[in-house]
Amino acid sequence: MAVEEEGLRVFQSVKIKIGEAKNLPPYPGPNKMRDCYCTVNLDQEEVFRTKIIEKSLCPFYGEDFYCEIPRSFRHLSFYIFDRDVFRRDSIIGKVAVKKEDLQKYHGRDTWFQFQHVDADSEVQGKVHLELRLSEVITDSGVVCHKLAARVIECQGLPIVNGQCDPYATVTLFGPSRSEAKKTKVKRKTNNPQFDEVFYFEVTRPLSYTRRSHFDIEEEDVDKMAVRIDLWNASNLKFGDEFLGEIKIPLTVLGQSSVHEAWYFLQPRDNGSKSIKPDDLGSLRLNIVYTEDHVFPAEYYCPLRDLLLKSADVEPVSASAAHVLGEVCREKQEAAIPLVRLFLHYGKIVPFLSAIANAEVNRTLDPNTIFRGNSLTSKCIDETMKLAGMHYLQVTLKPIIDEICGDHKPCEIDPVKLKDAENLDNNRENLRHYVDRIFTVITNSGVSCPTVMCDIFFSLRESAAKRFQVDHDVRYTAVSSFIFLRFFAPAILSPNLFHLRPHHPDPQTSRTLTLISKTIQTLGSLAKSKSASFKESYMASFYDFFNEHKYADAVKNFLDLISSSGRRDHKRIETPIMLKEGFMIKRAQGRKRFGRKNFKKRWFCLTNHEFMYHKNKVDHPLCNIPIENILAVEKLEEESFKMKNMFQVIQPERALYIQANNCVEAKDWIDILTKVSQCNKKRLSMYHPSAYLNGHWLCCKASSDSAAGCSPCTGGLPANIQLDVDGDRETERIYSLFSTYMSKLDKMQEACGSKSVYDGPEQEEYSGFVIDDPQETYKTLKLLAANVHTLEQEHAQYKKDKFMKTKYGSQEHPIGDKSFQCYTRQQSESST
Repeated sequence: MAVEEEGLRVFQSVKIKIGEAKNLPPYPGPNKMRDCYCTVNLDQEEVFRTKIIEKSLCPFYGEDFYCEIPRSFRHLSFYIFDRDVFRRDSIIGKVAVKKEDLQKYHGRDTWFQFQHVDADSEVQGKVHLELRLSEVITDSGVVCHKLAARVIECQGLPIVNGQCDPYATVTLFGPSRSEAKKTKVKRKTNNPQFDEVFYFEVTRPLSYTRRSHFDIEEEDVDKMAVRIDLWNASNLKFGDEFLGEIKIPLTVLGQSSVHEAWYFLQPRDNGSKSIKPDDLGSLRLNIVYTEDHVFPAEYYCPLRDLLLKSADVEPVSASAAHVLGEVCREKQEAAIPLVRLFLHYGKIVPFLSAIANAEVNRTLDPNTIFRGNSLTSKCIDETMKLAGMHYLQVTLKPIIDEICGDHKPCEIDPVKLKDAENLDNNRENLRHYVDRIFTVITNSGVSCPTVMCDIFFSLRESAAKRFQVDHDVRYTAVSSFIFLRFFAPAILSPNLFHLRPHHPDPQTSRTLTLISKTIQTLGSLAKSKSASFKESYMASFYDFFNEHKYADAVKNFLDLISSSGRRDHKRIETPIMLKEGFMIKRAQGRKRFGRKNFKKRWFCLTNHEFMYHKNKVDHPLCNIPIENILAVEKLEEESFKMKNMFQVIQPERALYIQANNCVEAKDWIDILTKVSQCNKKRLSMYHPSAYLNGHWLCCKASSDSAAGCSPCTGGLPANIQLDVDGDRETERIYSLFSTYMSKLDKMQEACGSKSVYDGPEQEEYSGFVIDDPQETYKTLKLLAANVHTLEQEHAQYKKDKFMKTKYGSQEHPIGDKSFQCYTRQQSESST
């Protein structure tokens, strides 16, 4: 979800690896151990939670999380909780990284010290206010000054314990006085509209002698300030919760006597500082925050066209896409945007065929074919992840779920065997799991996505042509990807392939490791199977699978998925579970006299239907066929005074649903929209608010069947796996070229060196693959020109934005440190 900024779209995303925590404070009891989990928060809104690690003060999580960030934020925060069975889970500490500091830790493992958490420091949101100082002439002709403080509205206040009933207090204070006033409480909203004005006497004549007032000289005005405190009205005995404050000295009024601005709420000055950070332990994180500024499509045409021609360039090593792989520090950096771009424009197969054929021709030994971390290998890996995600759901997810649920012992290393375990029983358990997974994989050929089959056919043909004597190379070229780089990693780490929500527990992880090793060896068709294992216990276990039927099954499977005649890809009839989880829904009114209240339900989405259950294991209470979904859109918060709501519009009614957070709401809206995109009766207009009390809140139409009043959001591709924004991927490729511009220059020097001397390569140029220096040089010159043009466009945009942006606006409130950092950079660059 992009933020529009004057024709330019801004995308934010974050990829986080939560490693481990260490040296947590012991529990104050005889056991001293804790059951801990970690949450990821945008400010104070939780968007991810790890599994619970029991009985440890140094819990290891090893969990990965990625999300598109649909709103602005100030801090990326991580909280460590101790689970409590009888009371609310207690917070041990937190790590809060400011948005402007995220680039400092980009892509590297970093240990962060946990900080103490107290209510006075947990703030988020912003407030809009106006101060006006005016002169008032009394009946006796004396001039006094009065201050009008207008609290207009707030946005993005935190939701405390599931609710937010905010109010504000306005205090005028100085060296010798303090006077406070309070707004009305706004119920069930974290974006309250107050629009209340409070008047304060600032200066009075010295003859004014009522004891209840202070005599204030005019020069003391400069020492006065206004403080706005935001509170959540609570029914709890502990009192109202503090939400944040701002302090504004009256000197901001200056000569104009009027000040109107947005402010970020700040923590209270008296926040607790008593506990040292070292006392709370630390957390290892790897954070990759990305912010893409994407121009309209026409800006990227020259660079995009140059990239998409890569498959037709002779030799392919002189193409723009191949050059990107040469200059990037890691091939993976180049592979991700390249694959997504070529998939989006339907050119992935010819591109991969071209670079794979070039790599095969450079390979001398058939036993090492596609074994390195080349651009070809990384691009095919990324293609399989994108195109094959639902293929994995169909083949592996049911058996992986069973293994994770059964917890059967499968350890076959005698050294690691537990006292109560039997080696023969463990071997039988493991053999049973391996047999089932092997059978599921080798019987799944008809379900393999067509794009993967086309790539495998190309690999098979290139390898067979290059190594005509080796008859097995046509199998190993394909198995090195489908088994070694696709099925085996998915079994080993199912959470990374969306087969499980969390990293498995240690025992299950060990079981999956043993299964993955065996499946990988079965699929490799190595001539000496036992020799491929370093461990003797694995070699002896593999004797179970030395029968010819296993090798024959692998070859039949590989033949099927790499066959040139395989174009009649069968439609998968088995329902694929796309997404599931608890959310809150409003009763749809299917019963004439039923109460339309809100209830928590377990929602499931497959490629066939959208349904919800009372609990996860219960039968569904409602099934909505995908073809009955006419639109999926956000629901305005004012409808029910609830945040993160969306609506699933059906022919007869709309289903109103509240997600747990903004990221989850976006995910549900996106995937529901994608699966229903091809429905013939999809709506073009909808109602952004609910139908309540006999009319639509948005357009006031009285008929519940009235046509929508707002256009539906733009259409999305129906193919779920390949939903790609081509302009965004081209922008990312530009950013990589811009980052590695020095290497582009070095590569141009290398081309000149080879063309002129045609002698031994200089050592500094030996890292580049350059088959045709002249063609490569032409491509490099075009790339440099395109990158330079886009750099100028970005620089001009930043300059224009800097000139137009007002500090204190709704987009950049006072207290926005990231904007202050940005303005400082712009001032330095202009200087």
